[in-house]
Amino acid sequence: MTLDEFFDIGATVTLGSHTFTAEAIKTFAAKYDPQPFHLDEEKARGSVFGRLCASGWHTTATWMRYNLAQQEEGGKHWPGPGPAPEFGPSPGFKNLKWLKPVYAGETITFTRTGLSHRPIASRPGWRLLTLQAEAFDSTGDKVMEFESAVLVKAD
Repeated sequence: MTLDEFFDIGATVTLGSHTFTAEAIKTFAAKYDPQPFHLDEEKARGSVFGRLCASGWHTTATWMRYNLAQQEEGGKHWPGPGPAPEFGPSPGFKNLKWLKPVYAGETITFTRTGLSHRPIASRPGWRLLTLQAEAFDSTGDKVMEFESAVLVKAD
């Protein structure tokens, strides 16, 4: 197996689906994004969104949860040569877009696509993996996207 195959370069992996309940939306918003259209159905009806919707940060954090779960539970077995690649921290992301509101009761499907990887000159034995993160509602419309970078220990 090559690193391209291990990192699914050029392939889209479905990470899982999640239903955003009104209760979970309000709980997240109360802690991290306390805007009225995330906290109160009545105020949300009078907002640009028209009804209660999840924070974009809630959607993004849920993508991360599913991404990590897939790596831990559904990760590929590395047959070698050498030690298995080890995922490290992320140095950041770019081009985060919340394209469509995620309303209470909606089920969102999360995906990632491996875009590329390259060695890091200043850190021998480490690579920078670039992923495209996306989320889709039940009609297939994209609701979120961003490009993520991940450090991976791999020879």
